[in-house]
Amino acid sequence: MMLTLGEEMSRIGRHYGNRTAVVDESSSLSWKDFSTRIATAAGMLRGLGIEPGQRIAIYSRNSARFDELKWGAFHAGIVAVPINWRLAPPEIAHILQDSKCEPIFIEEDFIDIFNSPELQPWRDKLIKLTGPREDALDTYEQLFESASEVDVANVSPDDDALILYTGGTTGRSKGVRLTHSNIISCASAFALATRGQPDDTYLHLAPMFHSADLLGTGWMLIGAAHTYLPMFSPAGFLNVISERQVSMTIAVPTMLMMTLTDPAMESADTRSLRMMGFGASPMDPAWIKRTAEGFPHTSLFNCYGLTETSPDLTVFDPDEFRQAVQEDSPLLASVGRPNCLVDLKVVDADGNALSPGETGVLLARGPNITKGYLNLPEETAAALQDGWLRTGDVARIDTDGYVYLVDREKDLIITGGENVYSSEVETALYQHPDIHECAVIGTHDDRLGQLV
Repeated sequence: MMLTLGEEMSRIGRHYGNRTAVVDESSSLSWKDFSTRIATAAGMLRGLGIEPGQRIAIYSRNSARFDELKWGAFHAGIVAVPINWRLAPPEIAHILQDSKCEPIFIEEDFIDIFNSPELQPWRDKLIKLTGPREDALDTYEQLFESASEVDVANVSPDDDALILYTGGTTGRSKGVRLTHSNIISCASAFALATRGQPDDTYLHLAPMFHSADLLGTGWMLIGAAHTYLPMFSPAGFLNVISERQVSMTIAVPTMLMMTLTDPAMESADTRSLRMMGFGASPMDPAWIKRTAEGFPHTSLFNCYGLTETSPDLTVFDPDEFRQAVQEDSPLLASVGRPNCLVDLKVVDADGNALSPGETGVLLARGPNITKGYLNLPEETAAALQDGWLRTGDVARIDTDGYVYLVDREKDLIITGGENVYSSEVETALYQHPDIHECAVIGTHDDRLGQLV
């Protein structure tokens, strides 16, 4: 029987009670103590009059308190809405208006952005997640100290747990509704595919407002320890690996490229890091090989997914990935194979399934697929058809099940009636030793329609 995230955390607290849950610079918490704090955070939220199904916003960098509050919301049946702190005030205002979040738990360093005219209506809805009470705003610590534990809310695994707003490449950002069962299904499959171990220390490296952070949920379900890097820097990343004996994390290629070219890499001790995944954007095979050389004690793997898929769809098996790197295999252009709970297929413009090796639009189905977009029934209907999610990615799947991403649907360039995929041109350009970054776009042409 599928549990809710709140029920899962109660189970984790009982089952892994004395094991380490959270590690920071100077202290640690056991799972028993952390799950108790989460139940108290849930009581704090209920004491504020927030009912199951209502929403709170979290505006903060990575921290154990962020997780404590988020899981407190899960425990109370309340929906958490993490906000990207890099957004401009109009974008933040759109999210708050669309999601109808209140209160907004905010890290002290970010409070001033709510002095902007667009965010003034929410200024008195703020609760300081960090810092003392030096003004009229309530603080998390003050409210927490006066709260008591509450029982896990009686909500369904199919109820919303989290709403994550997409980047808005097609206009205003959309709120992706992820349920308790979406998150648990994906996290369980991902931890299984990547050899998650209870003795791991998982580093939350990707921003916690991003769907990639949800992959760490799998390491919570198995009682592993967790640690947090508030903001990425190469030196900070390398230091936390060594100081806290990090054994597992998920990065994006840009982070790895920055780290590999940083002077701190020369003296870094990364022997504890046994496993590291990367995704969210393509990585050139030359950089993959350089990463393998820079982290010689680490098993690497690639993965692919979307916010709408909680987020993982594919994983490149770590053992197979190591072999592909050693052999300089063409498989390095792949994002692996579907995880154990996911079905994928490639279709043509009319929705007909294509044969292995043929290129078309990638569709996905599984228990990790979103129930839709908040307040956007038409967009939901367009994305979800007959149980399949239209990913918007152009791909092909070979006879062994390996998935190759070719382009985004919207980035297809049609010139003289021929389809040209920008990513394939970029891949060719990257073969030149003097090209480090490139982008290929289509421009209007009266004769050919578009030029590359």
